[in-house]
Amino acid sequence: MDRKRHNYKNLKNWSLGIEIANEVFEIKSCFPKEEKFGLTSQINNCSISIPSNIAEGSVRTDKSFAHFLDISLGSTFELSTQLILAEKRKYITHEKLTQIEKNIEEFQKRTMGFQKRL
Repeated sequence: MDRKRHNYKNLKNWSLGIEIANEVFEIKSCFPKEEKFGLTSQINNCSISIPSNIAEGSVRTDKSFAHFLDISLGSTFELSTQLILAEKRKYITHEKLTQIEKNIEEFQKRTMGFQKRL
């Protein structure tokens, strides 16, 4: 079986996922220490999951890759929810939330479009 492989490092949605994860790493350092095993850990895990699932799925069949893209998309919705909670807890500003959400929305649009082309 001949499988088409995607170089994940050349995919714009992977690069955007890396950018989102990096933004999250920067902001979570401001979270209180008591959140280390709570919200901070959850935000960390799902932000890393976004580009990681693209990388893992890129060597699979297109059908399987689409599934990994779905997981990546799910992580963006999870991350967005957790960032809203962080803003409500005053761990991040509304402006920072808005900035990250723009990148998340761009990622979601690009990834859904990419899935349709697989």
